[in-house]
Amino acid sequence: MSFAREASRAVRSTLVLWVLTAIIYPFVILAVGQLVFPFQANGSIITNTQGQPVGSALIGQPFTSDRYFNSRPSTTSYSTADPKKDESKVLQTGVSGASNLAPSNPALLDRIKGKPDPDLAKAIEGDIPRLQKAGVKPTADLVYTSGSSLDPHITPDGARAQIDRVAKARGLQPKQLEAMIKQNIDGRFLGIFGEPGVNVLKLNLALDALKPA
Repeated sequence: MSFAREASRAVRSTLVLWVLTAIIYPFVILAVGQLVFPFQANGSIITNTQGQPVGSALIGQPFTSDRYFNSRPSTTSYSTADPKKDESKVLQTGVSGASNLAPSNPALLDRIKGKPDPDLAKAIEGDIPRLQKAGVKPTADLVYTSGSSLDPHITPDGARAQIDRVAKARGLQPKQLEAMIKQNIDGRFLGIFGEPGVNVLKLNLALDALKPA
C-alpha cells in the first residue's frame, strides 16, 4: 500500500474523529442538557418573585444583615471584593479557594476570636464574639470558611442558631422560621453523599416572601 494512500486514510480518520468529538458530541450534550436539565445547564440561576435573576444556587453570596440568615465566612468575600482595594490580597491569585491558614496561625485566631487593641483602628472583632453579641450560638460553619469560600450552604443547625435574631429583626414568630428552614433543607445527594444543608440565598428569598403571623 502506497504512502499516499496511508496518509489519505489517516487524514480522513482524523477529520471524522474531529467532527464526531469536537462538533457532534458537544452539540448533542448541549441539546440534552437544555432539554432534560435546563436549570442546571444554564447555571442554576435563581430568580426573585419578579422573575429577575438574583444569583446562582451553586455560588454563595454575603449576607450580614440581622434581617437575613447570614452566610458562612469567606476568605474571598464571595468574590465580591474590589481587586483594587484588596488589602488582604485574597483575590490576588483568584476568586476561589481557602486561606490555607494553620489552626495555630495568629491571623486565623484573630479572625475567629478577635484581637483587642488600645488603638481601636487596629482592633479586630472576632467572628465568635460577633455572633455571641447577636445572640447566635457559634457553629462550625458560621465560624470557619469552606474550601472554595463560595459555599452557598450552611448547616441546618447553623440556620436554626440564627432564628431568634432574624425573628426579632423582622417581627416574626420563631416557629415560622423553623418551618421555613425545614422546607429549605437540601438532603444528601442520592440519599448517600454529603450532608444536609440549607441554601442561604433560597432561604432568604423565602424569608422575604414570608408574612408576619
